[in-house]
Amino acid sequence: MELLASIHCYFWSPSRTICLWMSLVLLLQYSKTVVSKSDYLIGLGSYDITGPAADVNMMGYANAEQIASGIHFRLRARSFIVAEPQGKRVVFVNLDACMASQLVTIKVIERLKARYGELYTEHNVAISGIHTHAGPGGYLQYVVYLITSLGFVRQSFDVLVDGIEKSIIQAHENLRPGSIFVNKDSGFSTGELLDASVNRSPSAYLNNPASERRKHKYDVDKEMTLLKFVDDQWGPVGSFNWFATHGTSMSRTNSLISGDNKGAAARFMEDWFEKNGIKSSDTNESGSDGLPRRVSNIIPNIHDDNNKLLELAASFRSSPGSPATQTMSVARRVRGAVKQAEKPGFVSAFCQTNCGDVSPNVLGAFCTDTGLPCDFNHSTCGGKNELCYGRGPGYPDEFESTRIIGERQFRKAVDLFEKASEQLKGEVDYRHTYIDFSQLEVTLTKVGGGSEVVKTCPAAMGFAFAAGTTDGPGAFDFKQGDDQ
Repeated sequence: MELLASIHCYFWSPSRTICLWMSLVLLLQYSKTVVSKSDYLIGLGSYDITGPAADVNMMGYANAEQIASGIHFRLRARSFIVAEPQGKRVVFVNLDACMASQLVTIKVIERLKARYGELYTEHNVAISGIHTHAGPGGYLQYVVYLITSLGFVRQSFDVLVDGIEKSIIQAHENLRPGSIFVNKDSGFSTGELLDASVNRSPSAYLNNPASERRKHKYDVDKEMTLLKFVDDQWGPVGSFNWFATHGTSMSRTNSLISGDNKGAAARFMEDWFEKNGIKSSDTNESGSDGLPRRVSNIIPNIHDDNNKLLELAASFRSSPGSPATQTMSVARRVRGAVKQAEKPGFVSAFCQTNCGDVSPNVLGAFCTDTGLPCDFNHSTCGGKNELCYGRGPGYPDEFESTRIIGERQFRKAVDLFEKASEQLKGEVDYRHTYIDFSQLEVTLTKVGGGSEVVKTCPAAMGFAFAAGTTDGPGAFDFKQGDDQ
């Protein structure tokens, strides 16, 4: 069975559109064995990529007035390396950014080649963004992405390249034998997360043929799939999951840098594991009954008369004794504490997937002037789209909405993480497909019967782009659903 981590990077130019579908592929065989000898080397890393926190336009809403003026919470690049001891390896990097950039990827690969030769190349390194709309912009290479940022922003670009490189270096240096487990079933229920996403264009979805809609349980994908990484010595060291919901809990008027709901979920899970993770037995100071071995527990009342205590002690026959255990050995505990300091930090990433029309604003879309629901078919208020906005579960507090949607993803991920028992087996491999979308042949059925073959043409930004969405309405009176 194949497990795919797909990155959809869309690049536009006046002459043509090329879409790169980059897939990280683990060729897998599922095993119900809970623990077995590891087949892989695994390494995880995490590094700060926050970038300039003032006077830089944010990437996502294409709103020229959305200028950074502070930090909600810092952004990170989280890297995962899976390698066969004598075979291929793959790198997957999850960014707290709107999306990856071809230019960023090119520069990261150049640095990795200078450091490691052909070990990490454009063939086995995949970089994906969580799609937050609250990160610094100006780091992509095409003009359409640089209009609202008023050009290329070197600081935004450099911090991404530096952070990705350092997170991969960290993961490489942490490579150790380990195992990977997958889960999308939490025992009592499936991996479905029902309250963290809605379709922001439900009327458009209803235009799909009934035969197509019958194939799906919901009008968006609500399933979460999680990978759990377990080090042979240290136990669980990280996880990442795929779940579809946009990084738009923070609105188009927000001016604080934020990883939005997925960045929040990652922080929640890393903090949860740091607090509740499995502790090494080397540092255990409890007895066999689980109670701390303290003097006050053994001698509840300390006497002042030392002579009487000495006489009492001398009256007892000494036992032959027994070898010191690992638990009771001071030297062992000291060594264990030193080793514990070498343990890699827990890394958890919440990756983006097929989030096209999937919104975290689960209360629905309402008109800001009347408080009434927006027009169902066109997402308008009084015929105009500028006043139609989606509401998150913490409305009117977008910070609270970010926390709630992040927490809901975090809790589902913990559920899947704790019950993950299907171990991944098989070879590590990777695939790329480069498609020129301006030169595709498409077979169309004619109304009166028969069919014809037509070709696609260079792309253009149409009405749907100009109309925006209920997460961030467009302007100039464009409306969703216009076709004239």
